[in-house]
Amino acid sequence: MGFRFTIGKRIALGFAAIVILTAVSFFFTNVTLNSSREKISQVTDIVNPSLAKLKELDALLYRSKLGITHWYYTEKGYPEKERFVALLNKEYPILKMQIKEFSEKWSADERQNMNEIFRSIDDLFNLFQESIMSKLTQIEDYGDPVTYFVLGEDYEQIDGKFNPLKTQLNKLIDKQNANATTNNEEMLTSFKDLETVVIALGIILVLGSILIAFFTVKSIVSPIQQLKKMLLLMGKGILPAERMEDRRDEIGEMSVALNDLIDGMERTTEFANQVGSGNFDSDYRPLSNDDTLSAALLKMREDLRENERVLEAKVVERTEQVVHQKEEIEDKNKELEVLYKHVTDSIKYAKRIQEAILPPDNFVKQLLPQSFVLYKPKDIVSGDFYWIEEKNGKVMFAAVDCTGHGVPGAFMSIVGYNILKQAVTNNNLTAPSLILDLLNEGVSETLHHGHEHEEGQAKDGMDISFCTIDFNTLELQYAGAYNPLYIIRKGQLLQTKADKFPIGFFLGEDKKKFTNHTIQLERGDTVYIFSDGYADQFGGPFGRKFMAIPFRVLLMDINKQPIEKQREILNKTIEEWRGNLDQVDDMLVIGVKIP
Repeated sequence: MGFRFTIGKRIALGFAAIVILTAVSFFFTNVTLNSSREKISQVTDIVNPSLAKLKELDALLYRSKLGITHWYYTEKGYPEKERFVALLNKEYPILKMQIKEFSEKWSADERQNMNEIFRSIDDLFNLFQESIMSKLTQIEDYGDPVTYFVLGEDYEQIDGKFNPLKTQLNKLIDKQNANATTNNEEMLTSFKDLETVVIALGIILVLGSILIAFFTVKSIVSPIQQLKKMLLLMGKGILPAERMEDRRDEIGEMSVALNDLIDGMERTTEFANQVGSGNFDSDYRPLSNDDTLSAALLKMREDLRENERVLEAKVVERTEQVVHQKEEIEDKNKELEVLYKHVTDSIKYAKRIQEAILPPDNFVKQLLPQSFVLYKPKDIVSGDFYWIEEKNGKVMFAAVDCTGHGVPGAFMSIVGYNILKQAVTNNNLTAPSLILDLLNEGVSETLHHGHEHEEGQAKDGMDISFCTIDFNTLELQYAGAYNPLYIIRKGQLLQTKADKFPIGFFLGEDKKKFTNHTIQLERGDTVYIFSDGYADQFGGPFGRKFMAIPFRVLLMDINKQPIEKQREILNKTIEEWRGNLDQVDDMLVIGVKIP
């Protein structure tokens, strides 16, 4: 007899292959585990030194801040200064190079963040060396009050950059630390579990495969394979097209029962399709009197018939309700549209009233021929307004910033305008400080109704720059509440600071007097007064404020331009800076050229 490759032998060979594959899988799994441990070691060798260097950079920033403070306030050459110079010229470049070597294996976002931090540190150190370190080299430099005063703003600017820089660096340190911790914990835990499970499964698969191969070779025959195939199809919801052959044994009995079951399921499937399509009168014959599935299907048919009738009634009812609700919503929307139009129309009319109190352009040009007014309300109406008048041969003009903006600010501007007009009209005064004193009293009386400031009282008032110019003598008098005066003369900006209290806060014993400043102008000078809205506008690539120093630099850059051209440049600059962001406050800038 020749060799027969029977089903039993094929199954035995299949299980033998499973045993071999399991062993191979076990081998490669252990290889994978060893490789993963090497990866963990690599992460530890790279990430942990990176964290150490980043923390060293954080400590270096702290020492550099102390060094800058020491350099600015200490005139003598103590060893701290020498150590700080070594920090700038040696420690920092070496540490920077080491971090860059580690960062080559970081993510692109982390490298970009690190590069931004280095650029900020370089800019900070360069600014310190150029603006403070190079100018405070000798003991005599510390005794020069002019030099010390000029460097004050640079020191404050440098000092203010440390906290944001350290915050950005700490975020990167936290991110590196979190990544290292997470990777180490997850990889170690995962591969430990995997090793345990793989070993256990390998043992079970080997023993189970041997037992299954032994019993399968002795018991499985071709009818069982066919039964298995048909049952697998039915387990997936597929009714087999073939039928089992009748046999006179236990397998034959199973075959008859399976054939009857398939026929019954085919009839049940057709019945379900008919009921699902709405044919509740379709015929259905149960497999037997005890067929519980058939009884359930018949009951389901009757329930679905009743449910369909109830649902049809509910659909009609719900449709009527939805139509009614839709009509109510449409009526409410119409009411809201009417209300919104009334409010908007009222605010637009208020704008016309507010514009009526502002000096006309021809009146401004008549009194100040070489001048411009950049007036940009945040909303329809504004809390800023400008004022101009002539008295006793002198031209008086002011830039006023009332509390708030929009409708509240507009109300304040009307109050301020009326009181300012009364203070000038009813009194023979041209000195700005005296006029502001009267304005202070008038606003305080109007808003606070008394002579004592009580806790919880509304802090409403205004900031102001007020100027009086005698064009015959070129004498300018100025007084201000918070808002300063800028004069640009021969490329230099001269600033006259305002008093540090607003209009409308001080009455009775707490009342303060405004300071009157007298300045002799020269031909070619340009005078600027303004509210704080321009410098406070957010924008730029990082969404930050424009700030006062860039505003002063901008005024110096455009000073030689014609006066109307200056207005155009100021407007274009702030609009480009704002971009897609909202305007945060009313803006007012007035420029006057002295011919």
